Amino acid sequence: MMSHILKIAPVAALSALLLSGCATKEYVDSRVASLNNRIDGVDRTAQDALSRATAAQKLAEGKFVYSVVLSDESVKFPFAKADLSPTAETRLAELAKRLITDNKNVYLEIQGYTDNVGTPARNLRLGQARADAAMLYLHRQGVPANRMATVSYGEAQPVAPNTTADGRAKNRRITVVVLN
Repeated sequence: MMSHILKIAPVAALSALLLSGCATKEYVDSRVASLNNRIDGVDRTAQDALSRATAAQKLAEGKFVYSVVLSDESVKFPFAKADLSPTAETRLAELAKRLITDNKNVYLEIQGYTDNVGTPARNLRLGQARADAAMLYLHRQGVPANRMATVSYGEAQPVAPNTTADGRAKNRRITVVVLN
């Protein structure tokens, strides 16, 4: 009898071990419910973030005051350069004086652009360098740096066709957007 029990004991132990590894329907249902709750939480978080972004956009709308585009004949950036011309410096100095005289708490977004010559990555860097050059100049004129931000659009958003030298020159520009 003892040998019979010794033979059955390992089989019983193995069976118990194998059966304990099987999930019950209740266990699976509770895990699925837990995952569904987490997914619902992520959906709510994403919806909340979208709602906040939409509200911020609506708040920003109507805050546009004016913009200054530096791209006319006397201010165009030379090919592959971010240097401000003396005329561009004069126009930026006038803008800085106006901002300081008006003494309004405005915010400037300085946007840099290029023509389509070169790689998109290079043009993004060049557009950023142009915007940064304008921001540095405005800061030297007394515009607080914490009221300015720069962004590069590179070759995106051309104002003229890039098929001619004149069109490409018009696209090498910066735009200063004044927001209230």
